[in-house]
Amino acid sequence: MLDRLYARITALAASRHAVIWLAAIAFAEASIFPLPPDIMLLPMVLTQRERAFRLAAICTAASVAGAVLGWCIGSFLLEYAAMPIVHFYHAEHTLQTLQDRFREWGVWIILIKGLTPIPFKFVTIASGAAHLSLVPFLLACAVTRGARFFLLAALLRRYGAPIQGFIEQRLPLVAGLFAVVLVGGIVALKYI
Repeated sequence: MLDRLYARITALAASRHAVIWLAAIAFAEASIFPLPPDIMLLPMVLTQRERAFRLAAICTAASVAGAVLGWCIGSFLLEYAAMPIVHFYHAEHTLQTLQDRFREWGVWIILIKGLTPIPFKFVTIASGAAHLSLVPFLLACAVTRGARFFLLAALLRRYGAPIQGFIEQRLPLVAGLFAVVLVGGIVALKYI
């Protein structure tokens, strides 16, 4: 099953619509979607190493645009749009904690949390709910998401063949580690 899923994602990453999918996933992850855009960025860079930095730029721009939607949801639609998302993830306490931390630490929260496996939508919605100023918010999102995606692209561009070989030979292990990191990020939200 994992081999078929990996083959499907790799085929999608090599398709002519891959950039659209990458942008859509990066946009949605920053506002409403639980899966990180790395699931598309990684195979796309591995299959198109010469376009690594262009793909990272697209991923960053779409993520920042999605972050604006998340900020707007938190700022203007907290009760109607954000709370169902927060309730779905049982993250009411987390949202309140993030709001309090945003009021205290501001953009430093975005700069740190944007690099972690914690779903970025929680950061963007909480920053809007805390009424963090939009311009510093945008700059912090661009810096942290850009750092994350460009670092990943640079590493994959430089060391792509061994990484691709490792992933393909140990797919269950890689998928398991990815799941642990993703679930760990979500669980960590309860203790932040």
